[in-house]
Amino acid sequence: MQDSRLRKLSVFLVFFAFSVLVAGCKKQVATTPPAQAPAPPPAKPTVTLNATPSSVTSGQTVTLEWSSTDATDLNIDHGVGKVAPQGSTPVTPADSTTYTITATGPGGTASASATISVTQAQQAAPPPTPPSVSELFDQNVKDAYFDFNKADIRDDGREALTKDAEFLRSYPQVRVSIEGHCDERGSTEYNLGLGERRAQAAKNYLISLGIGAERMDTVSWGKERPFCMDHTEDCWQQNRRAHFVLAK
Repeated sequence: MQDSRLRKLSVFLVFFAFSVLVAGCKKQVATTPPAQAPAPPPAKPTVTLNATPSSVTSGQTVTLEWSSTDATDLNIDHGVGKVAPQGSTPVTPADSTTYTITATGPGGTASASATISVTQAQQAAPPPTPPSVSELFDQNVKDAYFDFNKADIRDDGREALTKDAEFLRSYPQVRVSIEGHCDERGSTEYNLGLGERRAQAAKNYLISLGIGAERMDTVSWGKERPFCMDHTEDCWQQNRRAHFVLAK
C-alpha cells in the first residue's frame, strides 16, 4: 500500500516537472523578437523640362513647363531660380539659350534641359530721306540751247523750258537766275550782248507760261565761262545756252 502511493507520487512529480519545463521553453521562444528587413533606399528624383515654342524671334515670350518626382529642391538657371515641384513660367531670352532644371532629393539629383532658338528681328530700314529742293532743281530744271549767233528759242528749248515751268509752278518758293552763255567765237563785247538776249528770251518764254517775272533774274557771261573747252562744234553747242541756277 505504501509502495503504491510512492509510485503515484513519483509519476506526479515527473509529470509536473515536465509541464514546467515545457511551459518555460514556450515562454522563452515567444519572447524572442523577429528579425526586421532593412529599409529600402530613397527613390532618385526625376524631372522633365519643355519650352513652348522652341523657336522665336527676339522679343517674343516662351513658356517653360516642368514636372518632377521625389525632389525636395528644384532650380532653373539663367535667372529663373527656385521653382515648385511642377509648374510653368514665361521667359524672354535675348539670344538662343539652353535652360537647365536641377532637381535634388534624398535619393540624389537629376536634371533636364530645353533649348530655345532665338532669331534676331530685322530692323526696318529707315524711310528714305526726301530729296531737297536743290536736288530736285538739279534733276528737273534743264537748260535751253541756241543756234550759232542766235537768241531764238528752238523746239528743243521750248520743250525744256515747258518742263522748267512745271517745276517752278510746283515749287513757288523757288527763284532762279538765268545765265546767258556763248561759244568762243566773236568778241567779248558782242558775246556779252548775245548772252543777255539769250537769257532774256528764256525768261520771256517762262513768263508766257505763267511764271512770275519777279522770280527770275538774268545775267550774261558771254564767252567767259564755257562749259566745254574743246574747239569743236559739239563743244561750242554746249556753250550756247541759257543756264538755270537756283537763286539763294
